[in-house]
Amino acid sequence: MLTILGFAMIATFLVLIMMKKMSPIAALVLIPALFCVFVGKGAHLGDYVIDGVSSLAPTAAMLMFAIVYFGVMIDVGLFDPIVRAILKFCKADPMRVVVGTALLAAIVSLDGDGSTTFMITVSAMYPLYKRLKMSLVVMTGVAAMANGVMNTLPWGGPTARAATALKVDATDIFVPMIPALAVGLVAVVVLAYVLGLRERRRVGTLTLDEALVREPETETVLVGAGAGAGAVSGGSGARSGAARGAAGGSGEAADGDAGTDGASDDGFQGLDPNRPTLRPRLYWFNALLTVALLTAMIMELLPIPVLFLLGAALALTVNFPHIPDQKARIAAHADNVLNVSGMVFAAAVFTGVLTGTGMVDHMANWLVDTIPDGMGPQMGLVTGLLSLPLTYFMSNDGFYFGVLPVLAEAGRAHGVSTLEIARASIVGQPLHMSSPLVPAVYVLVGMAKVEFGDHTRFVVKWAVLTSLVILAAGILFGII
Repeated sequence: MLTILGFAMIATFLVLIMMKKMSPIAALVLIPALFCVFVGKGAHLGDYVIDGVSSLAPTAAMLMFAIVYFGVMIDVGLFDPIVRAILKFCKADPMRVVVGTALLAAIVSLDGDGSTTFMITVSAMYPLYKRLKMSLVVMTGVAAMANGVMNTLPWGGPTARAATALKVDATDIFVPMIPALAVGLVAVVVLAYVLGLRERRRVGTLTLDEALVREPETETVLVGAGAGAGAVSGGSGARSGAARGAAGGSGEAADGDAGTDGASDDGFQGLDPNRPTLRPRLYWFNALLTVALLTAMIMELLPIPVLFLLGAALALTVNFPHIPDQKARIAAHADNVLNVSGMVFAAAVFTGVLTGTGMVDHMANWLVDTIPDGMGPQMGLVTGLLSLPLTYFMSNDGFYFGVLPVLAEAGRAHGVSTLEIARASIVGQPLHMSSPLVPAVYVLVGMAKVEFGDHTRFVVKWAVLTSLVILAAGILFGII
């Protein structure tokens, strides 16, 4: 009976969030609470939730302060010179433009937010793709895959969800996976090189002046995509922005009309070189602080939540010494912080009920009985393969909070560690980032003016290949 109720609870949760009948936070709280009553253990709901909240508090703290930290780093212009360098590298060579797209998306993905990554990447690269008559689905596909690989960072979402659902340390999941994820990122860059060569053969290599002559800009450079993004007229501002960006000058490709209006929800404008939050005199301090923070995280000098708490406090204090300015920056990123931290604490109800009532144990036993004995010791491989379709056809919330705990229990029954299952569960992220259930992908295709169906047809095969490369590397290195 508990097995049936457990799967019914997961199915109800998945259906409601995929049909958008409930928000993930509401579904994570209300559905398990209701099923806890059905099981006859409603009186213990408080204990389940408190136990869950206690175990998830460090993960919530990590996500909260990581979002604030990288949000501030984008605000103060830490990534702006990197964008200019990539655009200078691209020039008007289609191959370089595609490789530059992958590099830019990967670097900006350090903030852990897909929408911000896509806004900055498209704002910078779109004018060059248009001037050179390059395929825009190449841009969206490469950007999505690069972001998918980087989305496995502990503060990016999937790794934190896996850690939350299985009650393990996010560092223990991510750090050993770095070699496999690095191979995946290299695979994306190599794929970008191959696609770039194909584009070069199709459109040729031009000087920027020739590209401008071929196609005078008369259409919109950016269209409204997501909250806060307004329709922008192309015109001469966009053309001059592209020229300055490709030449590596003081402006970016989005400088001009496109750059100043491609705003995200918190008011940060793509690559606006005149935004008031810039702190050019503190650039090297911010760069060294970020390198030191990431190094300390990899070396496990302190727990990740403590590192980001200290880093966010220091970044705010140094870059914005006046208290009203600090409050403004925190308020600018409050929506993201609230959504993510709220999701983590709401997950305490779901995982607490699933575990406390014994449903997860019964479901795991059933799953173990259905898996052939020969496949049991290979649950890491099974989980990695399942992560591709499951994270594509359901949200990360559904997979990590609904399915992964069952796979982990099944793995433990065959002697496969929870950490191995957790690491295998993140290999499908390059494909997941193009899922129709990911809101950020609509920002990507909307700003690039690409049909979602065209993006899907192009990217799925390459994203599956990238995910399989990560899985193969994990197995080869003995990580999975």
